[in-house]
Amino acid sequence: MNKFLSAILIISSLSAFTQNVKLPTDTIVVTKHNTTVKGVSFPYTATTGTQPVWDEKGEPIASLFYTYYTRDDVKNRANRPLIISFNGGPGSASVWMHIAYTGPRILNIDDEGYPVQPYGFKSNPYSIIDMADIVFVNPVNTGYSRMIPNKEGKLPEKSTFFGINADIKYLAGWINTFISRNNRWESPKYIIGESYGGTRVMGLAYELQNSQWMYLNGVIMVSPADYNAYNSGQPEYSALDLPYKAATAWYHKMLPDALQNKDLTDMLPEVEAFAINTLMPALAKGGFISDAERNSVAEKMAYYTGLSKKVILQHNLDVPNQFFWKELLRDKTGQTIGRLDSRYLGIDKIEAGDSPDYSPELTSWLHSFTPAINDYIKKELKFDTDIKYNMFGPVRPWDNENNNVRDDLRKAMATNPYLHVLDQSGYYDGACTYFTAKYTLSQIDPSGKMKERFSFKGYRSGHMMYLRHEDLISANEDIREFIVNSSSNGKPAKY
Repeated sequence: MNKFLSAILIISSLSAFTQNVKLPTDTIVVTKHNTTVKGVSFPYTATTGTQPVWDEKGEPIASLFYTYYTRDDVKNRANRPLIISFNGGPGSASVWMHIAYTGPRILNIDDEGYPVQPYGFKSNPYSIIDMADIVFVNPVNTGYSRMIPNKEGKLPEKSTFFGINADIKYLAGWINTFISRNNRWESPKYIIGESYGGTRVMGLAYELQNSQWMYLNGVIMVSPADYNAYNSGQPEYSALDLPYKAATAWYHKMLPDALQNKDLTDMLPEVEAFAINTLMPALAKGGFISDAERNSVAEKMAYYTGLSKKVILQHNLDVPNQFFWKELLRDKTGQTIGRLDSRYLGIDKIEAGDSPDYSPELTSWLHSFTPAINDYIKKELKFDTDIKYNMFGPVRPWDNENNNVRDDLRKAMATNPYLHVLDQSGYYDGACTYFTAKYTLSQIDPSGKMKERFSFKGYRSGHMMYLRHEDLISANEDIREFIVNSSSNGKPAKY
């Protein structure tokens, strides 16, 4: 009899440990907190949980993990701005801006963004929660967000979620549900997206307006990725990266004294003018460029980048960024430089080669972010699950076809006089370069009739410019200013 009972206990124990790990489709956990921002203390509420994505039949096909912060001592929620925040990838969780930029908690890192132990988080005295509520959204397969199987146990088609237009469509529907559930239809609304999130929010601005009848006050793009430029296959687009290379060479003190002795922002306009007015037309000529012009352009590129004229000519004036990351310090220290933030240094197995072995900045960021977000969600937000938090989730293949987000943003702005756009970029970002972001802004509205509603802010750091303490302060302040400038102040939406 005792042996029989023991067997039952063993089977029961094994069953407990072999059950499927599942995330609740629709759940919330609410916690109360206090913080101090810009010297003012106030209470706030953190609501974290999951909310479904519905199909046409009203059945849940996915559940998105989110965290929603609201300031408590607010008398009129209708007048309070709401910011809906995304990161990029595609396939990246909404962790980076959540616990390092706009949220009420930030990483334990040094003033330049490097990891320090013990890992963890602390209060963010610069968070925009003082003037806006924020919801951080994790798209499907990022963070704790997952697809949901139907009654037969079959998962939805990946194409429902994993593509530029599919991503925009289902997220717009999810946002509609969130706004309705939380009674935020009256509030001024903003969407912010980092990296691929820039592509996402450009498209969402029009999708929300056109399909959900939801009008925004602002779109904020942080180090935005523009696939209309990246996937064009046209070598002249590489000219847009030249100012980034000049900024990075300046940072590493690889430029001639005439440039090195200037301040960064005093030097860059000259390089930007050369990139658009000289380098881009030269690249467009291809093999028909004259030898004299080719040599003249290569010499000037060497002057601006710290590379040799020889290697520039060997690349036919079209120097890939990955080669630049390997080459810039090759003869000085033998180190490589980072892709997303070229202030970071790496060590390859050999100094020879055309591209670095790894991205030193990304490994550094994963080093500090991963323990912090896992600890924060469980310890402070009290959301507990055995599901793995995907810093980067499986979202491939990703459909990049029919990318019309530039024109979608233009249409949204043209039909909504309230809508303003802010771009925030780091000068040392070699993945989504700052001058490409400027170029994107210039191409959204070729007529120039809405250019007063576009603004650009540059920072002396990389892709996640907010990791540098000085830029954390100024970038949050720039968002505050943008919200103020894009507020209606009782004025009607008309031309």
